[in-house]
Amino acid sequence: MPYAEVASSSTDDERTSFDAFYRATRQRLFEFLYALTGDAAEAQDVLHEAYARAWQRWSTVHTYEAPEAWVRTVARRIAVSRWRRARNRLVAHRRSGPPANVPGPDADRVALVAALARLPVEQRTAIVLHHLCDLPVAEVARETDAPEGTVKARLARGRRALASLLGVDLEEEKSGV
Repeated sequence: MPYAEVASSSTDDERTSFDAFYRATRQRLFEFLYALTGDAAEAQDVLHEAYARAWQRWSTVHTYEAPEAWVRTVARRIAVSRWRRARNRLVAHRRSGPPANVPGPDADRVALVAALARLPVEQRTAIVLHHLCDLPVAEVARETDAPEGTVKARLARGRRALASLLGVDLEEEKSGV
């Protein structure tokens, strides 16, 4: 028998062996983990991870006297590790104190964002990069891969459209009135 057929046969035997093991133990191990964690979704996640690890090492695990005990131990350790990570996150959160009271955006900012959303994406991008990120026209041109003249035109058109959407007269803005 050629080597490829022997290797394939061995892989098929392992797969069949693992499938039978999985079918015979999955409900019992799920019930164990559900009782341990108190959460069905957590029990399923932990069990799937434990079976994945068992499958990766099945050529060794299936030779153990009690492969189910190995999977049960791995699953329990995974669950404990998850509890520890959750506890550590909670401790770190408590240590940092309550979050600062962050006020919501003011009405002008909300209106600006809404008006920007109505602009064509090229004009919006040029305006945001130039006016909000303080990039010079040359840098905006480089980032958007457009000629500087095109960026200047997008800025001019975008400012006019924004002024119209926001009800601002550009001439009044220029004169400071």
